Amino acid sequence: MDKLIIGRYIPGSSIIHRLDPRSKLLAMFAFVFIIFLANDAIGYGILTIFTFLGVGLSRIKLSYFLKGLRPMLGLILFTVIFQMLFTTGGEVLFQIWFLKITSYSLQNAFFIFMRFVLIIFMSTLLTLTTPPLTLADGIETGLAPLKKIKVPVHEIGLMLSISLRFIPTLMDDTTMIMNAQKSRGMDFGEGNLVQKVKSVIPILIPLFVSSFRRADDLAIAMESRGYQGGEGRSKYRILKWQRSDTLLLLSLVIVTAILVAWNMMK
Repeated sequence: MDKLIIGRYIPGSSIIHRLDPRSKLLAMFAFVFIIFLANDAIGYGILTIFTFLGVGLSRIKLSYFLKGLRPMLGLILFTVIFQMLFTTGGEVLFQIWFLKITSYSLQNAFFIFMRFVLIIFMSTLLTLTTPPLTLADGIETGLAPLKKIKVPVHEIGLMLSISLRFIPTLMDDTTMIMNAQKSRGMDFGEGNLVQKVKSVIPILIPLFVSSFRRADDLAIAMESRGYQGGEGRSKYRILKWQRSDTLLLLSLVIVTAILVAWNMMK
């Protein structure tokens, strides 16, 4: 089983690594909204150039981003095929019974595919270039105004940080358990659907045991260090907003303006 990329951090000194986590989070959320402004090949081309510019500046191999796509391939293919078969409009290119593929459905399926790929690439870029603890600090600082209405901002940031940190750890445990079961002669790919479901049970039970053990170890470690919530805690890492962070958000504003202008010109 390939290692899951989401939640993993690859150390580096690129300009993307040095950005403030708050600016990267804002950029990520803004990008999700901006991508819906693209409705033709030119629009998606602009967003693709912007995305791959970020990938290039991160100095991280493209193979890591392609691995980030693998867990979502099933959902992407299902959505693309659904769009191809059930979207109407345009010239009919192929038809069997009530299923038909039109020029518009093919175009729409391609745009949906690009939308998935670009969003996954940007989210992967965020996690690969930002340590989980720094990301949690960014979330906590960004949500700080919500403290006034008694929202547990620190606890939310801590939960997200732990979740991101333990996703790859649990995947490593799953790989180790599956390899151990395979060495005992178990084949996870044989049999019908019921047999395949039953073969998952020898994985889930030790995985749950491992998860509870890790959670217990984490609780003991936090208690032994006197953790009692976010009140009164100082910060080892001080977040500093720099000129590059402002330029990142400014670049998103420019991309948005270009897309809006292009849509108005059509």
